[in-house]
Amino acid sequence: MIEAIEKNLQRGIQLLECITDEAYSDTSIAPYYSSIGSHMRHILDVFDCVFEGLPFAEINLINRKRNHQAEIYTEKGVAYFNATIKKLQLLKTENLDKIITVSDDLGLGVVSANYTLAAILIQAHSHAIHHFASVGYIISQLGIEFPDEDFGFNPTTPRGELLG
Repeated sequence: MIEAIEKNLQRGIQLLECITDEAYSDTSIAPYYSSIGSHMRHILDVFDCVFEGLPFAEINLINRKRNHQAEIYTEKGVAYFNATIKKLQLLKTENLDKIITVSDDLGLGVVSANYTLAAILIQAHSHAIHHFASVGYIISQLGIEFPDEDFGFNPTTPRGELLG
């Protein structure tokens, strides 16, 4: 599991290493006017919430750091990815069946639920893929080449199939 998540996060680094800060922070693409950097920072903030809460077995997905520098400078974004991957690798010795409480605001207030460590890592990984798909739309609109043909695709989605 850790290896698959790391491989996916490496795709983010691969993209950031071949784009400019200007493209990374560009907010001109409709309909949401979000930047590649804001998506990347958001992806990594979720992982950071996991790492911050794990020692207490309480992960709060609301308490994201929102490091502005990591969303406007590719160098800072790459550093955030690398730090995340290092922390992820430390989880290789953790019990993935460990029960933890995860809290988030689902729109009507804060909700808490028991997860396993594996479950929150799967959720963070799927969340990253989802945002990579949004980033894929932005980079296609900016005329930037995809870092690889699988960028933003869930591994279980057959190519050419409509989502449903």
